[in-house]
Parts: sequence; structure tokens; C-alpha cells
Amino acid sequence: MELTTIDYRVDGAIARVTLNRPAELNTMNKAFWHELITVFEAIDAEPGVRAVIIASTGKHFTAGLDLNMAAAVGSGKPVDAGRAREYFRREVKQMQETFNIVDRCRVPVIVVVQGGCIGGGVDFVTACDIRLCTDNAFFTIQEVNIAIVADVGTLQRIPYLLPQGLVRELAYTGRRFPAAEARQYGFVNNVLADHDAALAAAEAMALEIAAKSPLVITGIKQVLNEGRSQTIEQGLEYVALWNAGMLQGEDVPNAVKAQIAKQAAVFADLKG
Repeated sequence: MELTTIDYRVDGAIARVTLNRPAELNTMNKAFWHELITVFEAIDAEPGVRAVIIASTGKHFTAGLDLNMAAAVGSGKPVDAGRAREYFRREVKQMQETFNIVDRCRVPVIVVVQGGCIGGGVDFVTACDIRLCTDNAFFTIQEVNIAIVADVGTLQRIPYLLPQGLVRELAYTGRRFPAAEARQYGFVNNVLADHDAALAAAEAMALEIAAKSPLVITGIKQVLNEGRSQTIEQGLEYVALWNAGMLQGEDVPNAVKAQIAKQAAVFADLKG
């Protein structure tokens, strides 16, 4: 796998995805949008992976969409107005898929944010399950400041993470949303003193998740994600069917025996 914007490796049960263009503030160039899909397809295909840690390098997590790319989006042929707009729509849908695949990842995704998480960075982290950050971190829905309606996930996902009034304030003003305020509203799970401490916290959390039944973890994520578009009654029916279909193996008896014996249970990987 040849990557130019991301470092990717698997250590045991943990997949590590690191943005690696610090000199460019980890801006999201054309290659990034394709490489992240490639990486998450590899993660979903690796049955031994049980959690993902996303991190970054340098001063900022990401300064968002590469402005040269932004200027070029929708600017090419065809020149017919209708066809040009249809082509632009397909470009946006392709970019949306980059973060949709993170959202759909079968295992929990933990992201560690340092410094600025700007524009497309907010789209990115709202597609993750768990957000940790350093005390100097901040989040900005930057698109309004460059006359764009945020269109790759922020406005669709952040209302599930923050109160409506605050969401609208952040989206309308494009102001900075600092770490302490983000923690106050539960947007981030924890604020750590520095990047090393945040990475260590992510590692501990990923290892704890990885020790659970991978079948149950993927089920929890699936049920939670589906619940965003379901009524309570539909969600209850969905989880009843999930458990009826999936909890037929050895994991439940293994977990119960381990609890009784006060030992750690060992669970098999998912089928590759």
C-alpha cells in the first residue's frame, strides 16, 4: 500500500492511522481523500483489528481542505452549466464517502486532536466514535469563513454530539470551539495536558476495547449508528434481531465463565 499523506500500521489488535504532512499543516489534498478510503478498507478487511487510533503530526491536527484543491473543485470540464453542476455534485459525494467509511468502520475509531482541527477536520472527527484532545486544541467549522456550506459530514453528524443552539452558533460564526468548552459539552471525551498524554489515553482505551468480544463491539457500533435514523421502537426491534442472529456462538458463555472465575475472557477474532 503506497501512501503519501497518511502513515498506517497495525500493532496487534490496534490499527494506527496518522496524518503525516506536518509542514503543510496536514491539509487534505487530493491524495488524502483517496488514501483514507484505502486505509479503512484495509482495516475492515483485517479480522484481527479491534480498534483504530487516528492521530496526527506537527502543530495542528489538520488545517482542513487544501485551498488549492478547493479552488479546483468543480472548475474543470464539462462547461455546460447543468453538466458542470452534476459533475461537481459527484465530486462532493466522493469526498463525503471518505468520512462515511470512517463512520461505518466495523470497529471503534478513537481520534486524538492536537492544536487546530479546522474545516474538514471537524467533518473527520465527527465521523469517529471517540474524541480525545490536548488542552491547546480547538475546533472550527471553517467553511462559513470561505463562503461554503460545510458539505462532507459536519452538519449531519454534529447535531448528534452537541446542542442545536451551539451547533448553529458554531456553524454560523465559524468561531473557535476550544478544548475546555468542547469537554464541557461532551464533544470530546477527555482533555489531556499534551499530545503524548492524549496518545497514551487513546492507547489505554483502545486496549480496553480490544479485550472485549469483537462480535459484541461491532454489534454495539452497528446498533448505535442505525439508531440515528430510527425511532425507539425501531431501534429496539433492530437490537433484538441483532442479538437473536449474532449471539449464538461461544462469546457469551466464555464471558460469563470468566466473570465467575474473576479472570479475563479471551475472544476469537471475527472471520476474515
